[in-house]
Amino acid sequence: MSRIAGRFARVEPRRRVRDLVLGLLSDLPRKNCWSIAEWAGQASPHGMQHLLGWAKWDADTARDDVREYVLEHLHDDDAVLVVDETGDVKKGTHTVGVQRQYTGTAGRIENAQVAVYLVYAGRRGHAAIDRELYLPRSWTCDPDRCRAAGLGEDTVFATKPELAARMIGRFLDAGHRVGWVAGDEVYGGNPKLRAALEERQVGYVLAVACSAEVTTGAGKFRADVLAVKVPKWAWLKLSAGAGGKGHRFYDWAVIDLAEPRLGSHQLLIRRNRTTGELAYYRCWSPAAVPLATLVRVAGSRWRVEETFQSGKGLAGLDEHQLRRFTSWSRWVTLAMLAHAFLAVVRADEHARHSAPDGLIPLTCNEIQRLFTTLVVRPVHGAAHRLGWSDWRRRHQARAQASHYRRQAANQT
Repeated sequence: MSRIAGRFARVEPRRRVRDLVLGLLSDLPRKNCWSIAEWAGQASPHGMQHLLGWAKWDADTARDDVREYVLEHLHDDDAVLVVDETGDVKKGTHTVGVQRQYTGTAGRIENAQVAVYLVYAGRRGHAAIDRELYLPRSWTCDPDRCRAAGLGEDTVFATKPELAARMIGRFLDAGHRVGWVAGDEVYGGNPKLRAALEERQVGYVLAVACSAEVTTGAGKFRADVLAVKVPKWAWLKLSAGAGGKGHRFYDWAVIDLAEPRLGSHQLLIRRNRTTGELAYYRCWSPAAVPLATLVRVAGSRWRVEETFQSGKGLAGLDEHQLRRFTSWSRWVTLAMLAHAFLAVVRADEHARHSAPDGLIPLTCNEIQRLFTTLVVRPVHGAAHRLGWSDWRRRHQARAQASHYRRQAANQT
């Protein structure tokens, strides 16, 4: 917490943000301002709501603190930046950025809010270091709606690849260096993002669709057409990295591309050894690299899914019930900090101690259980619990009365 303490001018919000982060790390079944305030021993959720909505502090400078914390503890010369988006299903139309759109979280089109994240993935661990909320055109074309959600007058539409380029640019402009960026088809299919990475001398392995056209010495072809032409001897069995059930082995092939721009341009093809399913990646690096390096970078993309899973499951990344942009950016930044803490403790434990025979190394899930149980579990008496019961019922009574008044007014 000392990393971000200097961002708060007064001691009250500094203490409250500590309670909020500890609440995010707790074993509460549902994490929001109400449940965390009760867990922390506060009389009502008003203090937490004020911290997220109106207190004076800058979530973007705290985000930079999170990035520096992650890089200090998880630094790896061979680390990969992974970009990806995740969606949170929401009700109504007032939550900032929400509309009916596809989200991988639900696997279909839902009323959802989508954000793009930048994840730092190295051998010691992985954690999110930046975030950008995706604002559909239905929002950016409606200034009144943006204003009501706390967005600035200069808010303009930006695609997900543009948001990714913005975050990668912030990382590099802060003086950090990284060799590779990985991402899925949303990012690999965007030539502007690829060109921006090449200009800054950052290699990439970005997924593309089977219909993507690439240029070889023999002409221009679709990616899936080229895959058919790969001879049997050109496929190599390599691991894309260790997963929960062992190494992820696939067959891989690489084809050199003929591009006028400097650097090594290649098409990487992955084949599932069981189903035969193919996946395609546009690759670039300042100089030629071995196939094993491209495979390692491509395999790093799964780290973002693990980050989303643990960030949501352990640190409440998706459990905010907030409508305005300021509150959203503050909540997700603090959730990123909470998850980064777990990732750093895990990395340090693995570096200092080897697991005894018969035990797997400590996971983020187990660290959270131990930390909550042994270090921060608060104990509150019956009076506190009964007070919160009264507060909830009183709030619900006001909401019910307001609903009935609106209903009566509409009927007249």
